[in-house]
Amino acid sequence: MSDAPARSADAGAETPPRPGAVVAVLAFAGIVVSLMQTLVIPIVPELPKLLDAPASDTAWAVTATLLAAAVATPVVGRLGDMFGKRRMLLVSVVMLVVGSVVCGLSDALVPMIVGRALQGLSSGVIPLGISIMRDELPAERLAGATALMSASLGVGGALGLPTAALIADNFDWHVLFWASAAMGAIALVLVLAFVPESRVRTGGRFDAVGAVGMAAGLVSLLLAISKGADWGWTSGTTLGLFAAAVIILLAWGFFELRTAQPLVDLRTTARRQVLFTNLASIAIGFSMFAMSLVLPQLLQLPTQTGYGLGKSLLTAGLVMAPSGLVMMALAPVSAAVSKAKGPKVTLMIGALIVAAGYGLNIVLMSEVWHLVLISCVIGAGIGFTYGSMPALIMGAVPASETAAANSLNTLMRSIGTSTASAIAGVVLAQMTIDLGGYALPSENGFKTVMAIGAGAALLAFVIASFIPRPRAATTAASLAPAAEETSAGTPSGH
Repeated sequence: MSDAPARSADAGAETPPRPGAVVAVLAFAGIVVSLMQTLVIPIVPELPKLLDAPASDTAWAVTATLLAAAVATPVVGRLGDMFGKRRMLLVSVVMLVVGSVVCGLSDALVPMIVGRALQGLSSGVIPLGISIMRDELPAERLAGATALMSASLGVGGALGLPTAALIADNFDWHVLFWASAAMGAIALVLVLAFVPESRVRTGGRFDAVGAVGMAAGLVSLLLAISKGADWGWTSGTTLGLFAAAVIILLAWGFFELRTAQPLVDLRTTARRQVLFTNLASIAIGFSMFAMSLVLPQLLQLPTQTGYGLGKSLLTAGLVMAPSGLVMMALAPVSAAVSKAKGPKVTLMIGALIVAAGYGLNIVLMSEVWHLVLISCVIGAGIGFTYGSMPALIMGAVPASETAAANSLNTLMRSIGTSTASAIAGVVLAQMTIDLGGYALPSENGFKTVMAIGAGAALLAFVIASFIPRPRAATTAASLAPAAEETSAGTPSGH
């Protein structure tokens, strides 16, 4: 399965891994990293005053994390396949701790942006964790464990908002980052104690040219998407970045196809199962983030609008929090459906549940409990989809490429969420009402974004229908060799 003979593992692999502990530690690390998505949301309006900088500049505290994550995720995944997934997971968690400490010590814009970028470099933890699970867990435990790990991305995002709002309301804003540093340090210790290093390695040489090319293309694309509304969608800067992204990524793809050891194996990526799973991931990422943009605004808009509920940011976060718990609770259900019917069916069911959630939201949006219900329904659908995607990816790639393939899939979701933010921003900026001289998003604007979110979920359903549908037994068999290969060379307590 591997392109090179298995190398000796680090000392951590010398003791038999305990599957339950491995799963719990990796899921905790995933939640800690995903908390970074919503960590600064409560203080974004205050950042210009806190950092003594213009709002257009302080927005980089969010953008820097997005760009760093986009670059780091595929690179760290490839390095994990080459040099050890646990080793790169530890490096990623260290980046989170260091970034949090830098932000905790900062009172100026530049160190804040540097710290947030370092936090973004930790984004590879979830795909690396899924890949470690493939290598270390027995086949019968894998589906549920990967579903839980994948769901941790949504769990952290959902739980992070009320937690961050509570801290920001009651403590100095620096405490947000000291808390994230402490959680990162705990995750680091737990990984060192309980997670073994895998023997499944590709070896070889790192594709530095490919890494630089991909980074340049992704930064150009995501910068244009995330800042286009501020700069103007038809401005020379925005159009130039889009053009640069197309040219760079095409040249990068040509180079990757001709190099012997590419950063991303595009031939593997073009396999039907991987390609359509990644395309569905973009649509699902888009659909998930639409909820995160609409529901908090509906909750916080003043009641004078006729549709706003006039609640605090903390209340908005508490309304969103149950969706994360639903994602985690449904991870074993998602795994059971995948085992019985195959992960393709699980993905399609999840997409339909998400679409139904947005359909309900269009007609139920006048009470707090309506929005709690909506967030839970959409969260349930996201739990199904996020649980199925790693199984689809791992069922189509060799064990030696698992981390890189899962990292690329995570990147596709991020591109979807970034695009959702941009499109929803345009819609809500164009469809407004006037309230006391202020332009606020209109009710129809929110309904339009919900309809777009439902459409994205239905698009994911259609795309998923083109994924080849292997029998459940075939899928399980395709995942088993990694665990068998690991257990063959590593003492196992399975």
